Amino acid sequence: MATPAPVSEPRHWNLPSVCLAGLLILACFYTLYFARELLFPIVLAILLDFLLSPVIRSLRRLRIPEPLGAGLVILIGLGAVGLASYELATPARQWVARAPHSVAQLQERLRAIRQPVEAVTRTAEQVEKATSMNGNTPEVVIRGPSLTKRLFGTTQSILGAALEIIILLYFLLASGDLFMQKLVHVLPAFHDKKRAVAIAREIEGSVSTYLVTILLVNGGLGVAVTIAMALHGMPNPALWGVLAMFAEFVPYLGATVLTVVFTLAGLLTFPNTTHALLIPATYLGLNLVQSQIVSPLVMGHRLTLNPVAIFVGIMFWWWVWGIPGAFLAVPLLATFKIFCDHIETLAPVGEFLGQ
Repeated sequence: MATPAPVSEPRHWNLPSVCLAGLLILACFYTLYFARELLFPIVLAILLDFLLSPVIRSLRRLRIPEPLGAGLVILIGLGAVGLASYELATPARQWVARAPHSVAQLQERLRAIRQPVEAVTRTAEQVEKATSMNGNTPEVVIRGPSLTKRLFGTTQSILGAALEIIILLYFLLASGDLFMQKLVHVLPAFHDKKRAVAIAREIEGSVSTYLVTILLVNGGLGVAVTIAMALHGMPNPALWGVLAMFAEFVPYLGATVLTVVFTLAGLLTFPNTTHALLIPATYLGLNLVQSQIVSPLVMGHRLTLNPVAIFVGIMFWWWVWGIPGAFLAVPLLATFKIFCDHIETLAPVGEFLGQ
């Protein structure tokens, strides 16, 4: 007579462990939010270290020591950023100076669209006045910080964060493999040392490859937008190309905002409405080609992220760190996915984040 197979006991959740895990996650969220001024420069410096470490190793093979190579790379990078900012500052100031006149011009161009909206607004205001108990009741308005200050912070905080990033990045690049050597020295067993080195090298190589690839892809989109805007006769085409490149670091949201900007700029620049609407249409076409054809072809499915994970990640990092967090959301998600792909116990998480 065959012995019946043992019935496995149902798995019960350990309530204290679940509660502790939930409290730990909440603590991490609040730490990221309240310590954003400390953590953001550190995270950005680490991502830039992943991006530039292959360059430092190449310079070391040319017998240039890490401290000198790090200084050269940072100085060249600062020079390029400074030159680009100087070249684009004048066109940006011109568009800002035109803002008061531009608003009146846009109102005139959009009058046909605004009339139904204004009618609804006037009706709502009349209903509000009719239902008001006392029209003489004073209204207390508490003014918070301006929109620009909430999004980007003050000039002093921006300069302080930039200085922190530059100094920390220099020390990370100049130290070379110091942290790797420390990790190998701490681990007791030889096979653990060997596995740690292999994992660290694979993660660093994958992250640097991803960052270089996304930078080149977004830069290619910026070049294409610059050429397209020049062919359409848009003033300052390089400015629009740079905006398109940076907007692509925030998938979906960046393209949506920039489409609105291109529409307004086209209406302000060209008297013909059809010509004006070709500007956002051209950008949307180039963005579609980049996101649906170029990126999957160049990056492959291994480095492609789940659209749902991208959107949730952008919302989360926007809430935590504002606009800088939104720009870092996709690189951080990709870095975390690569890390999970190389750790066996976290492989299911990496699979979920993937395409």
